[in-house]
Amino acid sequence: MNRVWRHDLAWAGFILGASILFGLVQQWPLARQAWQGELTPLLAQERNQRRAEQFQGVPTVNLTQAYARFQQGQALFIDARPANEFAELHVPKALNITPDMVEAGMAEKVAGLAKDREIVVYCGQVSCDLALKVAEKLQSLGFTRVTAFVEGFRAWDEAGYPADTGK
Repeated sequence: MNRVWRHDLAWAGFILGASILFGLVQQWPLARQAWQGELTPLLAQERNQRRAEQFQGVPTVNLTQAYARFQQGQALFIDARPANEFAELHVPKALNITPDMVEAGMAEKVAGLAKDREIVVYCGQVSCDLALKVAEKLQSLGFTRVTAFVEGFRAWDEAGYPADTGK
């Protein structure tokens, strides 16, 4: 019995080793880039290319531009994050409109807003596409001055800009 168990264990080890070797051979370019620390920039570049294709009609702003618009007091900020994150902390006077709300129809949230009102939509962080999705939907509803702040609330908060916990 002990000999059969060792034989089975040896085969399992061989199959595991072969699988690892096969995986490395098949995914060598990614494995090499990960070991060299180049994978994160590559993934960011691919994410940016995908975003550029998928959301090509949505203009974006960076942290400095978003804050300048906030200071001018002209832009309406829309937080695309889930309600619990919005309730915890958000840009002062921002509205919370998530992609789910957009799909369900958000007439009550945007009713009465001028279609040429300057709007800045943001979500949590750079890797989040919620702001782009909401901005794209607002554009499809006829809003003409919609931009997405793609660096997200994390960058805003880390910069020490004003934040609010009130709804």
